Formats: sequence, structure tokens, C-alpha cells
Amino acid sequence: MHVVVLGAGVIGTTAAYYLLQNGHQVSIIDRQPMAAQETSFANGGQISACHATPWATPETPWQSLKWLGREDAPLLFRLRFDPQLFAWGLRFLRNCGPDRTRQNIEKSLRLAIYSRDCIKELRRNLGLEYDNLSKGILHICRDEKEMNKVSQSSEIMKQFGLKRHVVNARECLEIEPALQAAAHQIIGGSFSPDDESGDAQKFTTELAKICRNMGAVFHYNTSIHSIEKSGSAIDHIRTDSGEVRGDCYLLCLGSFSPLLTTPLGIKLPIYPCKGYSITIDTSGHESHAPSVSLIDDSVKMVYSRLGNRLRAAGTAELDGYSLRMSHRRQQLIANKAFDLFPQCGKREDITYWSGLRPVTPDSAPVLGPTKYDNLYLNTGHGTLGWTMSCGSGKAIADLISGKTPEISLGGLNVDRF
Repeated sequence: MHVVVLGAGVIGTTAAYYLLQNGHQVSIIDRQPMAAQETSFANGGQISACHATPWATPETPWQSLKWLGREDAPLLFRLRFDPQLFAWGLRFLRNCGPDRTRQNIEKSLRLAIYSRDCIKELRRNLGLEYDNLSKGILHICRDEKEMNKVSQSSEIMKQFGLKRHVVNARECLEIEPALQAAAHQIIGGSFSPDDESGDAQKFTTELAKICRNMGAVFHYNTSIHSIEKSGSAIDHIRTDSGEVRGDCYLLCLGSFSPLLTTPLGIKLPIYPCKGYSITIDTSGHESHAPSVSLIDDSVKMVYSRLGNRLRAAGTAELDGYSLRMSHRRQQLIANKAFDLFPQCGKREDITYWSGLRPVTPDSAPVLGPTKYDNLYLNTGHGTLGWTMSCGSGKAIADLISGKTPEISLGGLNVDRF
């Protein structure tokens, strides 16, 4: 069967690999000149099952009200007339209850743990190198309120199969000695020893080369205009380079997915959430930069060591499809990074980036079939696209191939909305 994959980010490329493994002919369409040039380009670098707590929790509405109008807020709403955001926000609020929060943790964690196992297997089988480190993820806390939330979250996640345990301040410094300069700020945290980190862009470009060697055809520099239907099936993809036809179609276009599915009568509640990252050259400062990946929830930031670089990423900005970067928010991330690691590199060597993360109201992806016989979805992974990429790719490839996926996809299909 010929499967056409829409999107060559980490989500589309991993799905393409597993489809090829299952014996399919695969074509991939992307508007960029190569793989992983948008959301996958400079993300936080974490394979973080421990970060599967949804955005929608009982505390979130009150936190959001406190952050309104603050340019330095971890979650920033750019106020404007936006019906898409309004509809998304209502669904989001419905997911903020404690029962929904627990359900959403379970389904995201189910996929995240499976995906983490898949990437380990993929790395062993293919010998991929992408500045990966298998040293776990340390979640640090600065006050008792945060510590209580992390303790509760750890207990819930352990019930769903994640190895995550609470650690005190001394243990935080033993796990990551580079935190010594900020030791007075840290009261404890949690540690997830099986989580990982690595460069998603390097991983994806290497895997794309492997896919090409396996026979995949990449249509780069090709913009998708529409998905054309015929009756109960998809007929072809209309692009600026002509029509692309296949037997089956897999949508992996992140934040841009709703723009193509809405004309088909499939309403995806996916909203683009702009995230920022900085990359610091740590050459000559290696001992002062962390080697264990970190989460600092007090400022909604993550840190990952990628070879001789330190990636710091965070903040969430709801501003439509704009990639305009706020100088103040750029500096916020830089200030927080150098607050924790004052000697990790030089400020003048920072590279700034922003990208759109496709967020659903329940923080879980949309994975599975649609009302069209030959159209499947693998999108809406939010901040956990890198974490969930391999598991999503393998599961959807199995589904397309008529196999039963190795994990349940319950609660992940589009019908839940």
C-alpha cells in the first residue's frame, strides 16, 4: 500500500519509518527544504514521560488569572478576537476538574512510556546518534507548595507505571552537581531515572536519511493547499507542485492540522502555542552546565544538555500562528538559565528560537482513524511531541497495516471531542 505522510517533523518521520518497516510504499510531503525544520527544530530536548501532567488542572484557571497582562508570565494570552481560541478555551476549562486531570494523565503517560521504550529500541537497532543522554530527568522545586504538587503527581504517575520518586535538596545536588550555584533556591524535587534527553532535530534528520534509503520519497519545498475527498475516501493531496496520490493518507502537521481538516468536516481542537528556546554554547564551560535534563516548574522551563550545547526552553504564548518573538520573553529564558547555571557559557553566544506547539484541550494527541476510510491522524502532541513521537508512529503504522497496536489507543481518537 502507498501511504502519503503529510509532514516531515519528528512525528511524520517516525511514522514514515514504521510504515516502511511494515512493508508500505511511503511518500512524505513538507513545505521545508529538509526534515525537522519547524516545531522539531529546537525544542526542549526531553524524552519526558514525567512531564505528562496536562495543562488543564484544577489550579490552572486561577494561575492563568494571576498571569493576565504579565509579559513575563509562563502562560501568556495575547488578547484579541479569536473564535478558535475561545472554542478551545471552553473545552480546556472542561478538562480542569480533578477526575478529567487524572484520566488525561493516564492516557498521555500510557503513550509516553511506550514511546520511550520504542526510541530506546530504535536507537539500539539503528545506531542513531543525536546527542542523547540516558541519565534521567530531575524535577526541581523551590517552595513547599511546588513540592507538594510534585509529590502528589509522582504518586499518581507511579500508579500508572512510571518510575519516579521524590528527592530532597541534597539528593538533587548529588544527581546534578552543576546546580550548586543555585543550591539555596532548591528544597527538593523528583527524579525519573528512565527518562532521557536528546536533539530531536538531529534524530529526525538522521531517521529521514534512513527512510530515504529504505525507499521513501520526500517531497520537500512543497506546500499543501488542501486534502481532496471523493465520497467516503480521500482522493489526493493538492499542493503547489501538483497532485500527490496514494492509497492511504496520514496527517502529521501539528498546529496546522485543523486548517486542512476543517473543510473535510473534521474539527480538531488543536491550537498553536508558541514556545521559546535558547541554545547556549558550553564549550570551555562544560563542568558548569548540567548533564542531567531538568524541569523547573516554577518558571515552566526545561533544560537539556546536547553535546557542547545547553538547550533551555519554556513559556507558553497563545498568539495564533504568529512566530514573532518577544524580546522580554527571550531575556526571561536567558535570565532563568543563567540564574541556575551562571557559568555555563556566554550570553553573547546564545541562539534564540520560537516554534508552535499543537496543544489540545486535554494535552493528549489525536491518534487514529477518521470518518474517511483512508485518512488517519497523528497530531496534537503539544509539548510532548518528541517524547511521544516513536510510540505514536509505531502505533499508527500498526493500525494502518491492519495490526493491533501494542498499547490501547483508547481516549486518543478524534471522537473524544
